[in-house]
Amino acid sequence: MKFVSYEYTQGPSFGAVIGNDIVDLSDAGPSLRAVLASGPLGNLQAVAAKRKPTVSLDHVVLLQVIPDASRVLCVGRNYRDHVAELGNLPPENPNTFMRTTQSLVGHRQSIVCPSASHQYDFEGELGVVIGRGGRRIPVDRALSHVAGYTCFFDGSVRDYQKHSFTAGKNFDSSGSCGPWLVPAAEVPDPQNLRLCTRLNGEVVQQDNTASMMLSVAEIIAYFSIFTHLEPGDVIATGTPAGVGAGRKPPLWLKPGDKIEVEIERIGVLANTVISEPSV
Repeated sequence: MKFVSYEYTQGPSFGAVIGNDIVDLSDAGPSLRAVLASGPLGNLQAVAAKRKPTVSLDHVVLLQVIPDASRVLCVGRNYRDHVAELGNLPPENPNTFMRTTQSLVGHRQSIVCPSASHQYDFEGELGVVIGRGGRRIPVDRALSHVAGYTCFFDGSVRDYQKHSFTAGKNFDSSGSCGPWLVPAAEVPDPQNLRLCTRLNGEVVQQDNTASMMLSVAEIIAYFSIFTHLEPGDVIATGTPAGVGAGRKPPLWLKPGDKIEVEIERIGVLANTVISEPSV
């Protein structure tokens, strides 16, 4: 069973995906994030199992998994080959930054190629959603704080990133998260998942999360050193080699491109690039 945030005739909602249908669960709380804060995801699974589907997955607009996330915490330079392709040295400490929810869209929604730059790059990543909050979480208990996993597209505007990481990572609708949240119980080992990014059907990134320098557990533990993690927080865990900036010549995204991030046991996050609308 998977969980989605979506929009249909009655506005934003959330529910469980069973087959190609959605079981609406909006009466359980105002949002998926709020329900995660009230208890384990297993409680929601039990409710969904007793209900019948209400709408087809094909008839809704899928939103990013946690549209109202209070934080989207990200780790960069977490795959050794990716560090090398950009001519960098492995960081001595975790390389972290944040994205705004405004910079993200959901599965099948359009991502926007900024008019201010021609260096819009792709980064496919494993996304983690916190289910149980905590501070100073030990590494050996960190995975017990995970509600589930999702796919994450960390669209990066490279020229802006050179002078401002905040700007380069936060152009409106430049990234995505989805298509759904897969419960942690269905992903027994987040450090053994095949990850693949495709551009217009061609594989551009391919690796296994085993190649991460910092594991999911270590990332959670690190973030919790300085902030109390909250249910619904989203964590992006870094991208493998193959990004556009590391190629000769560079390969930048352009309007009309289709980008897909596929992760074993989770699914495929797909988006189409469009031009930035004129003001």
